[in-house]
Amino acid sequence: MASVLSDPRFHNEDAAYAYVEARLWPEGPTCPHCGNFDQKRIGRLQGKTTRIGLRKCYECKKPFTVKVGTIFEDSHAPMHLWLQAIHMMVSSKKGISTRQLQRTLGVGMKTAWFMGMRIREAMKDGGMSPLGGDGATIEIDETYVGGKAHNRHQHQRGRGRGRDIPKAPVFALVERGGAVRAFHVPAVTGANLAAVVDKNIKRGSLIYSDENHTTRHAASAFRSERVNHKDGEYVRGVVHTNTIEGFFSILKRGITGVYHNVSEAHLQRYLAEFGFRYSNRSALGIEDVERSELAIVGAKGKRLTYETARG
Repeated sequence: MASVLSDPRFHNEDAAYAYVEARLWPEGPTCPHCGNFDQKRIGRLQGKTTRIGLRKCYECKKPFTVKVGTIFEDSHAPMHLWLQAIHMMVSSKKGISTRQLQRTLGVGMKTAWFMGMRIREAMKDGGMSPLGGDGATIEIDETYVGGKAHNRHQHQRGRGRGRDIPKAPVFALVERGGAVRAFHVPAVTGANLAAVVDKNIKRGSLIYSDENHTTRHAASAFRSERVNHKDGEYVRGVVHTNTIEGFFSILKRGITGVYHNVSEAHLQRYLAEFGFRYSNRSALGIEDVERSELAIVGAKGKRLTYETARG
């Protein structure tokens, strides 16, 4: 059995472009400048010094490649290295550090960091429909992630107030047997959490939470039940928050064990990364290759400049 890493797309630039084009242009090339998709009005440029994948739109007279308007735009890294980086990030359950990307890909530190941030941008599920619906069960909970104060420029204290470890609040929703969404919220208040719930959960869903008054308030517009952790109750029949706690466990192990420290300014991108892998996990029939393809499809319309990524 051949290793997936032996596939030509990971080593050959022409094969890499063809692979990305097949996923971003399933019906054929589309001009990112004017939107023209008439294949008779788009031609491939094939001069001896022409860049790989270069095409010209004969409607607006502008050249383009599949990279325009995606996370790949204006990157000097070869496309086959991008595909290697994407595969490593989607197949590593707890993530892969910038230093590891740098060593494996043989690129500079800034390039590896920027590639990772762009790939996380592609993993965002913006515009997706709300989770759940009639008969669906959603678990909601909040947690806090962070590091030591001298490693962070701005922070908000969460649980453990007064200790030396400031935390950034994270609120997450998971559909049992389905996807997860996690959000860095400015503060854990009933109003903040309710706004996330109303936008991301369909009416008719049953919500399980713990006894925290803020999560109770967030679920007040839905049918809901809760477990009382303070009294030592963690499971009552099918009522529990073990699913979302499992996601938090993966998230914290990744941030602590792989990334060590995550800036609060970039926390939402890391949440998107962990949420993407969890929502497209093997238990749902999605394996590494399919997960990579989903990340590539997500790259469209998400150009990210270095200055923007730095926040």
